[in-house]
Amino acid sequence: MLDLEKTLEAVRQLKAAFGPEHHVHAYTSIPFDPDRAADFGAAGLDEIRFHLLDGTTGKYRATMEACAEHGIEVGVELPCEPDKEAQLFALLEDLATVPVSFLNLNELEITVGNQENMDVRGFNLSGGITAAAEGSAELAIRLKEAAANKPYHLKFCTAKFKDAGQLRNRFKRRGQATLRPYEVLSDDDTVLFGAIPTPLEDASDDMAELREELGMADGWMRYDAGHQRIELPLSLAEDLAEVLEVPVMLVEVHPTHERLEVGVVHLNDHR
Repeated sequence: MLDLEKTLEAVRQLKAAFGPEHHVHAYTSIPFDPDRAADFGAAGLDEIRFHLLDGTTGKYRATMEACAEHGIEVGVELPCEPDKEAQLFALLEDLATVPVSFLNLNELEITVGNQENMDVRGFNLSGGITAAAEGSAELAIRLKEAAANKPYHLKFCTAKFKDAGQLRNRFKRRGQATLRPYEVLSDDDTVLFGAIPTPLEDASDDMAELREELGMADGWMRYDAGHQRIELPLSLAEDLAEVLEVPVMLVEVHPTHERLEVGVVHLNDHR
């Protein structure tokens, strides 16, 4: 919202590119001029989430009301900070007096960027495999119970849930960027391909024979010396599994630099 015109144009372009049903939401900590809410409504903004810098609706109230008047769904999104318990409980009452439809609370995380500040405030890691701050989830649960009868919905997003979503998105982006010609992305955004176990000394001859018999172009087959296997399209591997008298497999890997192998399925009875 530091540049309202660019933000408005972005909303218009998204709607033009993906159609009127494509959901567009904005996230801001800036209580912009309420008179501009009409422009955002006309541009097609569906939803706006406010990060309340002072933890109250005070300076945001007029902008929130104007957005709601122009058909924009209004919400609030904040980290659930354990040392702001009183302020957050007060906010539950405050939000009941403005036209918000939801409050999103995110489990507070301790990161490289905020670790010094978190240490000063006395926060510790909650344990487990996430960077969640101790006490954040417990406070969020009490807040959710207290908001049960409020005119808006309170949603709590755990660090574990957010990490999983972010990891999934990273997998998808990396997979799309690094996919080899013979590989495909699964519904879980892992990489799938076919494979034929082959000793290193036989690899060159076997690959030459496959290329000749199948008329395969360069790039659609590769020898992985580390795993001693010929990698090729899964669809082709499924066909070959019916005629070759050697093992043929489906291999599933993570789209990471290490390409962690997470699954192998034999496509025929040969081992």
